[in-house]
Amino acid sequence: MDPEAIQTGEETQSGGEASERNARAVIDRSAGTITAAVEVACPPERVYRMLVTAEVERWWGSSGTYVMREWIADVRPGGTWRVLVCFADGRRLPASGRFVELDLPEKVVQTRAYEFDHPAVGRSETRVTYLFARTPRGARVTVFHEGFQGREAAAVEHALGWERVLSWLEPYARRVHDEERRRQ
Repeated sequence: MDPEAIQTGEETQSGGEASERNARAVIDRSAGTITAAVEVACPPERVYRMLVTAEVERWWGSSGTYVMREWIADVRPGGTWRVLVCFADGRRLPASGRFVELDLPEKVVQTRAYEFDHPAVGRSETRVTYLFARTPRGARVTVFHEGFQGREAAAVEHALGWERVLSWLEPYARRVHDEERRRQ
């Protein structure tokens, strides 16, 4: 890691509750990358679906920030995805990309671009890699987000965003895991 890497280390919350397994993100300035991670209660074969299917609409966001709507995805290499980001102030802004690599349930690589002039990254395409490693309690989800060379403000914004997103994912995955265990 670059000696100039930044660890955000911000306390993040989900729906007013602090996550038990706080997500953390680190920015590597020289590489223009963000790495964020959290441990979740669900195994890799369950948690990856939470990130690449319409299930994102159930957990990704909060009423005070934004929510994801109209998720559409063709989950295969070369397939595309699109979502509408609906902000608390009423703005509805689209984002989209394509799936580059799928090694399920361990790895998903996809591109991401905003279909509007994002203040920090414009319409530039970035690349997101999700890694899912089995742990005794479920899975470690690692996000590797590339494409922030020379855009430190955008990297900081997205690092904080990944901490927030993974802090929304963790309690959702815990609830899903608990519900699925009760049904067995």
